[in-house]
Formats: sequence, structure tokens, C-alpha cells
Amino acid sequence: MIRFGILGATGYTGGELIRLLLNHPYGEITYITADRYAGKQIGEVFPQFRTVLDLSCKELIVEEVIEECDLVFSALPHGLSMKFVGELIKAGKKVVDLSADYRLDDSEIYQAWYGLEHRTPELLSQAVYGLPEINREKIKSASLVANPGCYPTSIILALYPLLKAQIIEKEGIIADSKSGVSGAGRALSLNSLFCEVEGGLHPYQLGGVHRHLPEIEQELSKAAGEQVVITFTPHLIPMNRGILSTIYLQPKAGITEEKVRTVLMEFYEQEPFVHILPAGEFPQTKALVGTNYCFLSVHWDSRTKRLILCSAIDNLTKGASGQAVQNANLLLGCPEKAGLELTAVYP
Repeated sequence: MIRFGILGATGYTGGELIRLLLNHPYGEITYITADRYAGKQIGEVFPQFRTVLDLSCKELIVEEVIEECDLVFSALPHGLSMKFVGELIKAGKKVVDLSADYRLDDSEIYQAWYGLEHRTPELLSQAVYGLPEINREKIKSASLVANPGCYPTSIILALYPLLKAQIIEKEGIIADSKSGVSGAGRALSLNSLFCEVEGGLHPYQLGGVHRHLPEIEQELSKAAGEQVVITFTPHLIPMNRGILSTIYLQPKAGITEEKVRTVLMEFYEQEPFVHILPAGEFPQTKALVGTNYCFLSVHWDSRTKRLILCSAIDNLTKGASGQAVQNANLLLGCPEKAGLELTAVYP
């Protein structure tokens, strides 16, 4: 059995990793860290695991992680993750990093957006951006995978094939995205308190300042072969989990709704977790809770002559921990769907 370790196991993404890995047919969780809860049983922190996982949270000691684990998921905050990842890679361990520390190709861009000097810039060229639908073969031969952000996953999956096929204009793309409150993390914050969010909806970090923006534009620019700049508007919506991105764009002359849908269907034809909905149907976040799927739809606005794409995922699963397990499966040579063949909890 493969030995899985989780650094930062008591955040929302850490808890989701535990839920998914408990169902993994080829591995088991052997080591979990959470300095704040060191010595406590994981069932004391997450009661849902009380009867299914007999492990205590430990203080993060790199030497112990190296000894106890074959593959390590780092669910630590950005800035903290890179403090340990370098040592794990040097020790020959495979790492899937869920922070932002290895998503950007340029350490100067990282410093500009995150306000931190990168500790291990030499690893940026080794890290593979972990969107399996785009980088599957690179992921298979990697040691370090940078797991994408949740908003970027929903937006890149929708736009990458179309930019690559050069059937849409790269100028004027607008991504209007709405995320459940779990996307803000488990740490106490005024903006995520029940009374602050229940019954309301609000945008935040407008004007091109959201930290996911350089990640989105970096990957879309690779698809287009030239610089792509988009307008990205994130919103916080009062639900636990899920992301819906509504994307507005201009098709190139002569490109129809049917052509766009065909390009998406052909690009994702063999993909187990991306599903293109039939014409006239719309994705719903409720239908994806707890799953690793992305549902995409295409719509033509005949009045404005613009295309509208809708992309829905669960921010904690396909947008974080599920995609991390999918990446781990590729790194380890396991079946890609191992531990991920789950249907949504509904209603």
C-alpha cells in the first residue's frame, strides 16, 4: 500500500483529502500534521472521522515525514509550504502542493503577487502545473505537482481548448465567478462569519488584484501562444462549497455555438472528469458537491453576438483536494479515477 502523508490536515482541503484517501484502493494515510492540534486524534478535530481513522495529528517534522510517507500532500498556506517542499523533493519524495507556492513560473511574479521572496525558486522550473486534462504526460514523470487554484480550474478548463484552437478572440474575455464560503478557508475571519455572509452576495478583490489572476493568465497564455489578459470578478456566495464561473467572450468570425461545443467535446472526449452538457442545459453546483467533476455548457447570445460559457465545480474537490488525488494517481501510476468515483451528495 502507498503511504500518504498530509501536511496541514485540519483545514478544509486537508479534511477533504482525508475523506477521499480513506476510499483509495491503493494507499492509506499514515501521517498527518497540524501543529495547532498536535497530539489530538483527527476524530477530535473532524468528528466525521472518529470511527474510520485512528491517527493523531503531529507537529511537522520533515525527517518523520520522509520516513513515514511515499507521497506527500502539502495543504499548508502559501509561504509556509515552500519551507518544507524542497527538503522532501531532495529526499526523493513525490509531492502534490495545494498552496500557490509553485503555480507561477516566475519567482518575481510570485513575489509581486504574494509579497514573499520565494525560498526555492530553482524548483519552479521542475514543478508541473497540475491540471491533468492539459498536462497529464508531464505530471506522470514529475516529482512536484503544483495543484491549481479553485477559480483557475473552473476558468482554464472552459477556455483552454478554445484558445488553443484559435476560435475565440483573446481580447475582452470576462470571467464572472461565484464561490462558496469554504473557499476562504477554515481560519476565523470576519468576512466568513455566518451573520456576515448568510442571505447576501458580494464581489471582492475587483480591479485585477485577486491572486488567482496571474495563474489564470499564465496558463491561458500558454494555450493561445501569446499574452492573454482577462477581466476576473470573484464573488462570495452563501453556500458551503461550489464554484460557478460564467465566462463571456467573442468568437472569431464564422465560429458558431455548435463549433465551440464540438471543440470542447473533442478536447475532453477521453477525460473522465470533464463533461460537456447538451445544448440548452446549465450546470448546477448542487449536482457536483463532493465530486471531482467539472460540468461545462455553451450558450450563444444572438442579440450581442457573444458566447457565454458556464463552468461548475466543487471548489474543495475538483478545485483542490480531488484534483490533488487525481494528480497523485498520475504520479504513482495508479488508475486516474482511484478514490474519486463518487457521486454528489444530493440534496
